[in-house]
Amino acid sequence: MVARNDSAAASKREDILAGARRCFATYGYDGATVARLEEATGKSRGAIFHHFDNKEALFLAVAHRDMHKMSSLAAEDGLIGAIRSLVDSDDLKDWWGMRVEITRRVHTDPCFAAKWELDQLALRRVVRDRLQEQRAAGRLRQDVDVDTIAQVLELMLDGVLAQLSQGSSPEGIPEALDMVENTIRHQ
Repeated sequence: MVARNDSAAASKREDILAGARRCFATYGYDGATVARLEEATGKSRGAIFHHFDNKEALFLAVAHRDMHKMSSLAAEDGLIGAIRSLVDSDDLKDWWGMRVEITRRVHTDPCFAAKWELDQLALRRVVRDRLQEQRAAGRLRQDVDVDTIAQVLELMLDGVLAQLSQGSSPEGIPEALDMVENTIRHQ
């Protein structure tokens, strides 16, 4: 019986995270009122705050979940592959909406910034590990330091998200990703 309750609680938590993500991406942190969070998640405030201490903890959990997904994609397909997945995803608007709000919070909330930096470091580690593997396999150019290549890829991710957050079309992004990918490949 406990396993079923744990499974139900985990499912409810995931539902809350998914709905809250849409709400934060649409309205921003400040605009995501408790009433809007209730509407977006389909859960009462009691249910939401049973799983999360407060709105800040909920936002951090949503941001952490996004970064975990990005890290998983980067570990499997590289950062360019992760960007391709993001651009092709059905919830592209939520991705960039969350990223914009995360960036805003990083600049206005030192406590959040410190916690977010831990997730950023995890992604950087994944990207650098993958690049080292690619270099060892002979698929990555040898004349540029791995950290420099990783920095270029991070700038590409930030640029794609910044462009999309300004309402630009994702058209042309796949070709730009191809160019960057070809640039870092072994010549």
